[in-house]
Amino acid sequence: GKAHVTDVTNASRTLLMNLDTLKWDPELLSFFDIPEHLLPKLCSSSQIYGHVDLNDCELNGIPIAGCLGDQQAALLGQKCFDKGEAKCTFGTGAFMLFNTGDKPVVSSHGLITTVAFQLGEKAKATYALEGSMAVAGSSLRWLRDNLRLINTMEEVSELAEHVPNTGGVVFVTAFGGLYAPYWREDARGTMVGLTSYSTKYHLARATLESMSFQARAILQSMNQDAGVPLKKLKVDGGVSNSNIAMQIQADLLGIEVDRPSMRETTAFGTAIAAGLAVGLWKDVHDLDNVNSEDITTFTPSLLESEREEKYGVWKKAVEASLNWTEDVEDVSDED
Repeated sequence: GKAHVTDVTNASRTLLMNLDTLKWDPELLSFFDIPEHLLPKLCSSSQIYGHVDLNDCELNGIPIAGCLGDQQAALLGQKCFDKGEAKCTFGTGAFMLFNTGDKPVVSSHGLITTVAFQLGEKAKATYALEGSMAVAGSSLRWLRDNLRLINTMEEVSELAEHVPNTGGVVFVTAFGGLYAPYWREDARGTMVGLTSYSTKYHLARATLESMSFQARAILQSMNQDAGVPLKKLKVDGGVSNSNIAMQIQADLLGIEVDRPSMRETTAFGTAIAAGLAVGLWKDVHDLDNVNSEDITTFTPSLLESEREEKYGVWKKAVEASLNWTEDVEDVSDED
């Protein structure tokens, strides 16, 4: 290509960029023995990097003007422009980003500090805290493909709606360890609380609750690091299509959960960056009424005491899921 560039959100994940200066860090480059001239030019997330120039292409001449990392783009697409706003994308895994404003917040609770976006060459960067979970929608696929409990992943919601609770079943979907804020590679999938009365309905609901409990653990860490509790979580991704999953999420977080009607927020976020760069919008305030209709709000229905009791049981289940890999390896060695 004619332009060898990247933006600061992507560069912030390379371990080579200084988050404060938004430049390639000489000390890190020296440590990894990487010559700076091999690296792309660092740019903002919203500026004209070049133009389409392909043989006989109808798009020739169109500016390329928006560039962000995947989850940062979703944060922008959810219009989390201000400090104290957050989104969670529920896909195969799940990724929560919390806008911390124009200064990086170094986490002491197992989260990643990242650049959220920089909307223009002369604009200040906006930063975020990120927490990720390895298993979200993939747990529904596990119910379908491994247990043959369902034929389609949408059936999980139908099953979960048959019962008002999990009947005491708690499912920690740590199939390959636990990500934020635990960071325990020795964790393994664990189901506790089973009785002779447990059914596929309880298991389906416990699977949805597992995502929500992990999201709560991440958000609790974010609230502690940021010093300001989140008041509303914006959601997107395939799992967010499930009304019961998002109601469970609101219940276990204790805050409202907002789901926009158009949930392709990653693509929309990049479009916002490009649109600002070419003058389609003057600033982010021009976007107040864009994708703002038909927002579905899920309001918590659990009492605080119920929510805390359930979370306490979840934490006990997490403890039961730890320290498994050594034992598993020992058994396989004996075989």
